[in-house]
Amino acid sequence: MSRVRVASFSISIDGFGAGPDQSLAHPLGVGGEALHGWIFPTRTLQKNLFGRDGGESGEDDKFASRGFENIGAWILGRNMFGPVRGPWPDETWRGWWGENPVYHVPVFVLSHHARKPLVMAGGTTFHFVTEGAEVALARARDAADGRDIRVGGGVQVIQQYLRRRLIDEMHIAISPILLGSGERLFDGIDLPALGYSCSQRVATPAATHVVIERN
Repeated sequence: MSRVRVASFSISIDGFGAGPDQSLAHPLGVGGEALHGWIFPTRTLQKNLFGRDGGESGEDDKFASRGFENIGAWILGRNMFGPVRGPWPDETWRGWWGENPVYHVPVFVLSHHARKPLVMAGGTTFHFVTEGAEVALARARDAADGRDIRVGGGVQVIQQYLRRRLIDEMHIAISPILLGSGERLFDGIDLPALGYSCSQRVATPAATHVVIERN
């Protein structure tokens, strides 16, 4: 059966998974881009995001690469798709990533407002799900056809699946920065009470990688 995973999700030392005031100019919130300093130089991201050869190998790249292995579908919150709020004014916004997004599999976007599926280059199709987190997961399981499902975020989406104990594994990268404000990933969540524990920890100069699994 497919597993539900969070991978390469970066948080600050003070626990924030996104900065405040997300906008077109600041898609990860003010200061949020610095959370991902560990992954930008990796071979995996250079290939998947920019289509370039080269990049750094090592432990950071191993974790980045693992996040793409055996993935058959993604789940995203609407903020991860774009900065548009409320009803869709039109269908001109097509995501942050250009015409060939990094996913290359079906992506299920949680939204309160319906929109037709958006077919992109490279095998990515965005499906907009208005019926909630569990319906999105059921549809993702069908699309994944036995492969894993990656919950990409943002913070509130991950929290929804954690509170339901639906996430099997999380890889969290703790970046050596302080944000001070934004969205805290584990705010109000008692991981031990939900049956989660830390199974792996690897430190690099750029991040501390922690794997948390459901018991």
